[in-house]
Amino acid sequence: MGKLLTISLFVAALAILLGERILNLRKRALASRELVQNHLPNCIPIKNLVYGSEDITILPNGLALISTGLKYPGMPSFSDGPGKIFSIDLEDPRIKPVELRMTRNFDMDSFNPHGISTFIDESDNTIYLFVVNHPEAKSQVEIFKFIEEDHTIVHLKTIKHALLNSVNDIVAVGAESFYATNDRYFSQEPLRLLEPLLGLAWCSLVFYSPEEVKVVSEGHSSLNGINTSPDQRHVYAMDILEHSVRVLERQEDNSLISLKSVAVGSLCDNIEVDQSTGDLWLGCHPNGWKLLMNDPQDPAGSEVIRIQNILSEQPLVSQVYADDGSVLIGSSVAAPYGGKLLIGTIYHKALCCDLN
Repeated sequence: MGKLLTISLFVAALAILLGERILNLRKRALASRELVQNHLPNCIPIKNLVYGSEDITILPNGLALISTGLKYPGMPSFSDGPGKIFSIDLEDPRIKPVELRMTRNFDMDSFNPHGISTFIDESDNTIYLFVVNHPEAKSQVEIFKFIEEDHTIVHLKTIKHALLNSVNDIVAVGAESFYATNDRYFSQEPLRLLEPLLGLAWCSLVFYSPEEVKVVSEGHSSLNGINTSPDQRHVYAMDILEHSVRVLERQEDNSLISLKSVAVGSLCDNIEVDQSTGDLWLGCHPNGWKLLMNDPQDPAGSEVIRIQNILSEQPLVSQVYADDGSVLIGSSVAAPYGGKLLIGTIYHKALCCDLN
């Protein structure tokens, strides 16, 4: 009888703990939040981008590069084939995606692209494309050279490291150097699933170069998007479960000093920075619980947040776009150029909208 009572008490305590953890996760995922529609004018779906457009980055000449076809644990995917990289010339009113060809020295069959970033070498104008890749659910970073006139990317290098164990996004700061966010501490299931449930703040931000690899910031709940200020003096990293952007200052040795956090009120994903104004544009998940549940009858919505004057004492945080999922599901990135806004998603379609 004593053993049965002990077991019963243990099971009851475990159930109470699990219930409390689920309630806490629902709160952090903004499970009770409902959106009021806030659409932009002239939003049109972008042709051929139907398997997601998880990350977008725009070159100074208006050429957008887009990663598509991400297959990620816990997220649906409707693509049977490998991921792809597309480009769109935003100076062309047709907004026509072009699939970039890859050289044969790269394993395309296992290509599973996530976050992307570019670096332009000013000495010869070479454009380097950095891509987070998850072949067989692993994490590594690919470096390509982008040949714009041929619509081709040439694979140069694959980077693997123990500190790059669960990479979500990267921002390039050199031809072979970058900052990367780890969105989990553990790289294997089911431990990855337990992290947000237990509320562990073990995620890290890593600096990589051929000479040095090191953790430059840690103690985060779930790091996601990352970018730099136009002068590269500051790094912006999204802590998605804390609903805030971390602002960090770069040091000469590439270490980072945390300056502040800016609340955004949503579960924001990737960060794009307007190079002329310094404004941050965030693709966000307004209700992360709906995204996790993936109920076709109650789809996850989409939201775009803009942050102006982020380095000031009073940054201006504003909602630019909001949809309840009837038009766009799971927005992950928002990239402005020339009065247009590209909004990408994890696994749904992409939109091009007018900002004016």
